[in-house]
Amino acid sequence: MVVQITDMEETLLGTSRGKATLTEKVDCIVIGAGVVGLAIARALAMAGREVIILEAETTYGTHTSTRNSGCIHAGINYTPGSLKSQLALRGRDLLYQYCPDHGVSHEMTGKFVVAVDDADIPELHALKEKANKNGLQEIYIADHAEIREKEPNLAFAGALYSPLSGLIEAHELMTAYLGDAEQHGAVLAVNAPVKSGRVIEDGIELVVGGDHETTIRCALCVNSAGHSAQRVAAVIIGVPDSTIPEQYLTRGCYFVIHGRRPFNRMVYPLPKDHKVSVHVCPDLSGLNRFGPDVEIVDSVDYTLNPDRAEFFYKAVRRFLPDLKDGELQPGYTGVRPKLSLEQATANDFVIHGKKDHGVDGLINLFGIESPGLTSSMAIGEYVKALAGMN
Repeated sequence: MVVQITDMEETLLGTSRGKATLTEKVDCIVIGAGVVGLAIARALAMAGREVIILEAETTYGTHTSTRNSGCIHAGINYTPGSLKSQLALRGRDLLYQYCPDHGVSHEMTGKFVVAVDDADIPELHALKEKANKNGLQEIYIADHAEIREKEPNLAFAGALYSPLSGLIEAHELMTAYLGDAEQHGAVLAVNAPVKSGRVIEDGIELVVGGDHETTIRCALCVNSAGHSAQRVAAVIIGVPDSTIPEQYLTRGCYFVIHGRRPFNRMVYPLPKDHKVSVHVCPDLSGLNRFGPDVEIVDSVDYTLNPDRAEFFYKAVRRFLPDLKDGELQPGYTGVRPKLSLEQATANDFVIHGKKDHGVDGLINLFGIESPGLTSSMAIGEYVKALAGMN
C-alpha cells in the first residue's frame, strides 16, 4: 500500500499486526525507498515486524537506485574482507536466485575488464589474483580468440573475463521488493520527508513533513536515506555528531549510441584507468550506454552538461576507435553519495548500530554507492541481523 503522510493515521489504524495511532509507537520505520531501503523493509516485514517506509519523494527509487549502470557486479575489485566484498558476493548470488521467480528482468551477460596497452597486462593478472582472494575462482584471463569472438569491435591488448557479471532492471527489482514487503504488512508513505527527531527512552521519535507535520515513534529506525542519510542522522537529537561521516557528492554522466550496438556485454577499464576511461554498459534492450564520468558537485543536481561529450569521445575511443563524431548522444546522470573521493572499490559501506553510536533502536547506513544495487538483498539480511532478528 502506498499512502500520503496525511493518510498515515488511517493506515496505522488498519495495519494487520497492530492498533497503532499517531500517538503510539510503530514497530519499525525505514527511511528511504530506494533499492536498499526497500530490501531492508522487505527483510524486516518478512521477519514478522510491522514496517512503515518513509519516502520524501512522490514515489520509490527516484535517485541513486535507478540512475546507475544497472549492473550485477561479481565483486572483483573490492577490498578482501570488506563489507562491500562480503555483501556484493552474497547479494549477487541472492539476486540470481530471486529474479527468475519474481519476474525481474536480468541477464548474466559476463564482463570484460580490458587492458588497452601491452604494458598493462600485468595489471590484469594482479586484478585476477585480487578477485581470487575475494572468492571469485571462475574469473580468468581470456585469450584473444575468445575476446574477438565475443566482442569483435573491442580494441584491446588483453582482458580479464568475469562470467558472473550481469545486468538488471532496477525498477522491476524495487517493485518486487515492495510487493514482498506489502504482502507482509509493510506500508510505503510518500511525500514524507523526515524533518527532525530525537532519541527517546524506548526508541526514536521522528517529525515527518508533508502537507501536515506528523510525529511518529518507533522501536527501530533504519536510516537508509541515501543522499540524505547524513542530514537525517544529524537532525535526530541524541546521535553523536562524531559518528556521522562527511559526505561527498559526485555526478556521473552517461552518453548513449542509437542505431547500432557495438558491444554485447559490459566492458570496464582497469581500475587505474577510470579517470581517462568509462564503462560500457548495454541495457537489457541492447542500447549501449557509456559512463559514468566523475564531477564533484555541491548538491544533488541531475543536469547533463553536453560539453562533457569531449571527454566521452576520447574515453570511448580507447575501446571503440571507429566511433564517429556526432554518434554519442546525451543519456542521463546520477549522483553518488560517497564517503571519500576515492573510487567506489576503495570506499566501504558504513552501517552503524548501537555499538557504533550508542543509540538503541537506530541503524544508520552511509555511503551506499556501488555496489548497493547488487548488494541490496544482502544488506537487508545484514540490517535484520544487526537489529537482533534471526
